[in-house]
Amino acid sequence: MENENKIPKPVLQVLSTSLTLLIGDYLMDSVHFDKPWVAIITALILALLNVFVKPILIALTIPATILTLGLFLLVINAAMLMIADQIVPGFVIESFWSAILFAIFISLVNGLLGGNVRVERHRINKED
Repeated sequence: MENENKIPKPVLQVLSTSLTLLIGDYLMDSVHFDKPWVAIITALILALLNVFVKPILIALTIPATILTLGLFLLVINAAMLMIADQIVPGFVIESFWSAILFAIFISLVNGLLGGNVRVERHRINKED
C-alpha cells in the first residue's frame, strides 16, 4: 500500500530535467525553447538518447574518456544535446560550446538533486 501514491522515478526524472532545461533557457542566451512544453519533449528525447545512443558512444570513446580522466563524457553529453536540438522543433542550441556549457549546467543540477527526486504523500494517523 505504500507505493500507491508514489510517482514513478522515470516520470520524476523527465520532469526535473524539463525544469532544468527551462532554467538553462532562462540563464543562457544561446539556448532557446519556443514554448515551455517543448522542454518536456526535449527531456523525453534526451532520456531516449541516453538509453539507446549514449552507451554506444561511451563504448566507442573509451580510450578518449580514459585519456581525459572522464572529461570526454561532457563532450558526449553535449553531443546528446546537439542531437536533441536537431530532432526537436522549437529547441535551439546556437553552438557546440553552448552545448558544452549547457551539459555542465545540467550535470550540476542533476548532481545536486542526486538523482533521488522523490515525492511522497504522508498520511497522518489519527488516534481516537
